[in-house]
Amino acid sequence: MTVRRLSAGLVAAALFTPGLAACNAAGTPGGSASPSASGTATATAGGTASPAAGDAKQALLASTTAIRDGNFRFSMTGGGSTAEGLVHEPSQSAQMRVSIGDASSDLSMTLDVIHSRPDSWVKVDLGGKAASSVPGLQKLNLGKYQHLDQTRIKGNRNLGFDFDKLDPAGSEVLTQGVTEVRQTGEGTYAGTIDVSKAAEAGSLDATMITALGPQAQSVPFTAKVDPQGRLSELVIQIPAAGQAKAQDVRITYSDYGNATAAQKPPAAQVVEAPPELYNLFN
Repeated sequence: MTVRRLSAGLVAAALFTPGLAACNAAGTPGGSASPSASGTATATAGGTASPAAGDAKQALLASTTAIRDGNFRFSMTGGGSTAEGLVHEPSQSAQMRVSIGDASSDLSMTLDVIHSRPDSWVKVDLGGKAASSVPGLQKLNLGKYQHLDQTRIKGNRNLGFDFDKLDPAGSEVLTQGVTEVRQTGEGTYAGTIDVSKAAEAGSLDATMITALGPQAQSVPFTAKVDPQGRLSELVIQIPAAGQAKAQDVRITYSDYGNATAAQKPPAAQVVEAPPELYNLFN
């Protein structure tokens, strides 16, 4: 893996796009979905259980409504990367921890990002055999949180957080791309998504979507909702494309309404971010 590839990996991780790491991951699709346009919904738009609420697609669309409240925990896995964190809109704060690769990788990376409006901090840990080739490594691997200059990350999805778009995974956008779906059990669904319409979701990279070609219009998925009809799991079964092997991208949500405010890092653990950090993400 080259330094240039690392930069792409960092961008992918900060955007919560594990699909971009697929070139280094082995995997098979998580199962086939037999789509059907029929099904009985289990939720209303308000998120309450209702067996007569409409068809399966409407149930999935309704299941993302609670995400807009901005009070939940989430996780994402796929292609050798993981991300987990919380969003707490009442305090205008969020925290995310992202990891790509492991000790056996040429390059591995962990990001711990904290947002507490109007400030943001990131702790970076770069490792692996090729880490020494990263420019300014000593100024990046400080073991401390680096305070970010908001004028340098404004509009930068790699380091910033948009409190007008509270879902890092963009599941509402993804469910709007559902082309076929059927209910497979109590609170469970399966079908296909046209991911070519979901580049803005944040969980799927535009380059990967392009590589899928016509396959992007019919990608299998499974989904689960909790007893209140809120989305709890979405698994998108990305097929092989180009050099990238097939993989599952798994998104989960929990603790709706019960997340806590992200904690700002202690002052003793904070330094100002050096130019090398912004250069790595630009």
